[in-house]
Amino acid sequence: MTAMHPMSRRTFVAAMGAASLLPGSLRADQYPSKTIRLVASYPPGGGTDFMARLIAERLQAKWGQPVVVDNRAGGLGVIGAQAAATAKPDGYTLYVGSSDLFVLLPLQYQNLPLDPAASFIPIAPIANQYQVVVVHPSVPVNSLQELVALAKSRPGQMNFASQGTATLGHLAGELFQARTGTKMTHIAYKGTAPAVTELLSGQGPTVMFGMMGTVAAYVKAGKLRALAVTSPGHSLVLPQVPSAAEAGLRDFVLGAWNGVFAPAGTPAAIVDQLNAAIREALQMPEAADRLTKAGFEPVIATPAEFTALIKSDQQKWSQVVRDAGIQKQTL
Repeated sequence: MTAMHPMSRRTFVAAMGAASLLPGSLRADQYPSKTIRLVASYPPGGGTDFMARLIAERLQAKWGQPVVVDNRAGGLGVIGAQAAATAKPDGYTLYVGSSDLFVLLPLQYQNLPLDPAASFIPIAPIANQYQVVVVHPSVPVNSLQELVALAKSRPGQMNFASQGTATLGHLAGELFQARTGTKMTHIAYKGTAPAVTELLSGQGPTVMFGMMGTVAAYVKAGKLRALAVTSPGHSLVLPQVPSAAEAGLRDFVLGAWNGVFAPAGTPAAIVDQLNAAIREALQMPEAADRLTKAGFEPVIATPAEFTALIKSDQQKWSQVVRDAGIQKQTL
């Protein structure tokens, strides 16, 4: 075998060193070595921002590297998603997104400027916010079965409120009717606040499938009556309220989740390292307690399990949209 010339050997070693620095060759033991940016699609103070900052605190404490939250609000969350999706896929720009972008928006709009599924790799979920079936105290029902019976006795006369067409509250109402054989009239409001205000007045809609973080305080204050929660079992936020299954409606586990994503092309080793760190953070009692007090429930999952959750939600809500004949809008 011909011996390698000394200069050739040095050139070879240098070339191999340079190759090891390519994005696709990044090793988990080299990560992280500089500031990590978490892009959040909503302004400071909201649920997504809250979760992004919680994760940022825990990752920074674990690794000793700065982790900053970059709020990019606007465009129904699309502006922030685009900023993260076009970043270098090296693990230093991540995206804190929700089921709105990855599940609901593609069902609502026909001209989204990006394909979330093709633009990102799921890293880990953070938390789920389940829904609560609530009525005004003046409505003569005290259980989910009584609500079903009342709705069946008044087909088309009872109303349910949502924060808009094809939102989770709307789709939950459509699924509820399909599963129970009831018929109610949907009233779409321009946002959550006006929908809740009308429900609280007792003069507007009868029922609402509200997000836990939005309606739990009103339930605890006695201003709304909770008939069931859509979590798999008893909710950590409203433990006294039965789950939908316990109340007689099986397979009605519904919620909106938030999670951390990486731009497509991010090395698998870095995705796995981030997943392990986020799962570790969410199992800390302090983090879980903060989430629960804000109306969220921690979700611990691998990247594969998170991907399966997203696909399951996409299939479920796509079917509901088709069955209800909901038409896509123009963004």
